[in-house]
Amino acid sequence: MSEDQENREAQDQAAMADEWAAALEEEAGAEADVQTAELEELQSEGEGQGSEDVNLDLILDIPVTISMEIGRTRISIRNLLQLNQGSVVELDRLAGEPMDVLVNGTLVAHGEVVVVNEKFGIRLTDVISPAERVKKLR
Repeated sequence: MSEDQENREAQDQAAMADEWAAALEEEAGAEADVQTAELEELQSEGEGQGSEDVNLDLILDIPVTISMEIGRTRISIRNLLQLNQGSVVELDRLAGEPMDVLVNGTLVAHGEVVVVNEKFGIRLTDVISPAERVKKLR
């Protein structure tokens, strides 16, 4: 390797080191600008710090996904690839057993399927209390 090539490589490495140093300094500066979010405004007015009551008005318009699960099963990829029209997959639930109602993947209730105006629906038969749902989130 010639001296010119060695000098260019050394300069390239020094330039790369300088770029990394600048990026790390920029990142350190950005971390210094980060502010901690204060969630005290979610508490109901007049409530103490230890209270479980929360002002939910701030989150009532946030969209969530609700889904109903009739059952689950585990099968191998070999069996999955063999499925075709008319195949039957056995689930882990018995016929007539309540379905799970999930909100963003979290169980909130159990229910049974109903038909209303030619559309499927679900009649809730057992709702998990809000306190139990909040405990599961933590």
